[in-house]
Amino acid sequence: MKLYRITPVFALLLSASAVASAQCKAFAKNDCLPELAPYTHDGNYHATTLVAGEEAELYKTFYSDMEYRVAVCGDVNLPDIEFLVMDANKNVLYTNKENNYSRTWDFKPQSSQQLKFVIRAGSLTKPGAVASGCVSIMFGFKTNK
Repeated sequence: MKLYRITPVFALLLSASAVASAQCKAFAKNDCLPELAPYTHDGNYHATTLVAGEEAELYKTFYSDMEYRVAVCGDVNLPDIEFLVMDANKNVLYTNKENNYSRTWDFKPQSSQQLKFVIRAGSLTKPGAVASGCVSIMFGFKTNK
């Protein structure tokens, strides 16, 4: 049996990552969760730290006969946060860039499907400037009755 030794530097990196993750989850709860109202939060907190110019992807399944709201929020240190929604054929269904970087999008899928979300932290205009911060994407739903 092979034993691995955790070095102090590696332990420090792990704890720093856990702290950043916890801070982003708190950001999601405090800043992004209210954007879902009056929809019901699905209970998942999707948040990460992005540097300006970076992007993240997320896949999520949605069901027909339901209405959904997507809320995307970014830290004030970051430039505009763009999010794109694509279907399985890579067709862009929505981009908030065409809607003044709206933080929410409401939709009702015609059929059950998996969608891809691409979240981009915009680029800074000042050369050499570096900005990073939490970015969160959250989902809410309501059923049609």
